[in-house]
Order: sequence, then structure tokens, then C-alpha cells
Amino acid sequence: MAIVVNKETKLTYEDYVHFPDDGRIHELMSGDHYVSPSPTTRHQRISRRIQFQLYEQLEKPGLAEVFDAPTDLHLTEIDVVQPDIVVIDAARAHIISPKKINAAPELVIEILSESTAARDETLKLDLYQRVGVPEYWIVDPEANELRVYKLTSEGAYRSAGTCRERVEFNTERLHATVDLTAVW
Repeated sequence: MAIVVNKETKLTYEDYVHFPDDGRIHELMSGDHYVSPSPTTRHQRISRRIQFQLYEQLEKPGLAEVFDAPTDLHLTEIDVVQPDIVVIDAARAHIISPKKINAAPELVIEILSESTAARDETLKLDLYQRVGVPEYWIVDPEANELRVYKLTSEGAYRSAGTCRERVEFNTERLHATVDLTAVW
């Protein structure tokens, strides 16, 4: 049910579950509804290639689970998004329910497209930082590059560089390297 925040009506997860299943991507950010068309074939190819490498290194050995879109990531009552790829440490598998993921994962990956680039680079960057996603990758298929953002101890993202050939993901328990030359 919609709620009022600072005199503005904001949609909630309860509203979100009633959005139509129309083949488009529906998301809530700060209670506002955003709709995007289905991704392009190149977008999906890049997503699959990154996901496969993470699957081989993290999920197959039982260290983490790797999900791709459409998977609901329920971050707050007014923030429900469908990132392209998320990684959840197996030690935190309790945040995974049959219908959705119920907290910030260890890694979120968004692949830019014409219809989502502005949101991925601003609204989602701010959202993932605000809810404490430790690492956020933005993949730019046009430039064949990947930008890495890591959460500092102060709770703010800092740029950890731009990668074109390979990118590493490291936490205390998880370690993976994605060969980007096999992605592009």
C-alpha cells in the first residue's frame, strides 16, 4: 500500500507486486515507479558471459549464489529493483526467499543500456550506496569497459577504477576474476 513521505505519495513493495507482468522491467526507487523495455541481445550476451564466470568461480564451489535479472532485490519498503546480476555470499543465504532477495547483496552489476544508463549511473548508484552494497559494477557495452565502485568505511562509494581486460571481486570469503576480453 502506498505511503506518504514528506507529503509525497510513495509506492511500496505491496504496490510493486501488483504491477503487470508485461515483459518490461518494473522497479521502485525511493517509491517512484520506473519502467524499462527488455534488454538488447548484446546486453544479455554480456550479462550471461559475466554471470557464467562468476558462477564457475563462486556458485559452483558453493561459496555464493549468483542471480540474474529478473530477480527482485527488495532493499527497503520503497526500493525494489531488478539488477542485471547479484552475488550473495552463501553465509548470507538467509536473505534469499522463494520470491526475492531481501537485503543488500555483496555485489551488484548493472549493464548500461540506452533506456537505463542515466538511472544506473545516478539513482541506482545512490541507492546501492545508501543501503550498503559493498561493491557495484557498472558495465558500459559501448566503451567495452567496467567501472568499479567500492563502499568505504564511511559508507560512501569511491571509484576503484575502470577495467577493460579483467576485473577482480574480493571479500573476506569470496574471490573471483572476470576475464572481460571474453565478455566483449
